[in-house]
Amino acid sequence: MVTETERLSEALLIKKSLVDSESFRPLYEKYYKRIFLFIFHRIGHKEQSADIVQQVFLKALGGLSKFQDKGFPFSAWLYRIAINECNGHFRKTKQIRLVTLDEADVTHLFDEITVDQTVENLSQKLPAILQQLRQEELELIVLRYFESRPFAEIASILSITETHAKVKTYRILKKMKKLF
Repeated sequence: MVTETERLSEALLIKKSLVDSESFRPLYEKYYKRIFLFIFHRIGHKEQSADIVQQVFLKALGGLSKFQDKGFPFSAWLYRIAINECNGHFRKTKQIRLVTLDEADVTHLFDEITVDQTVENLSQKLPAILQQLRQEELELIVLRYFESRPFAEIASILSITETHAKVKTYRILKKMKKLF
């Protein structure tokens, strides 16, 4: 979670960026890699991911006047833009959505889903199960378990309440358990 000092520092950079776009550079540099990896893990192509990341940051810079500080890191807003850009990309290209699985990322998800199967067995089944999730379900699982975002931030990213984010997550986990 972001400290109050970091949040205030980001707020100052955002305010400065409204009048001087060069002030946006530290935010870009701070979040570029995270947003790139988030998009790359969904798109699977470096060049397309880089193009989409550029769109995310251009939209963020262009829409800074609409940004509302709700106590979350600036990255929450960037993730929301990134999700929208990825969804737009999938609609335009008719490309199949993708989630890249890293063993370190899914360990906690495995713990949540079941305790009576081996990690190897779960690793084989998980990609097929993720393919069966609806887009909004997959986004929630990715943000919670692959991006390690807290529920409050997920709620902000997806424009839902924190309670709704928790309830939806546990319903999705229950659905995934049945699919296993």
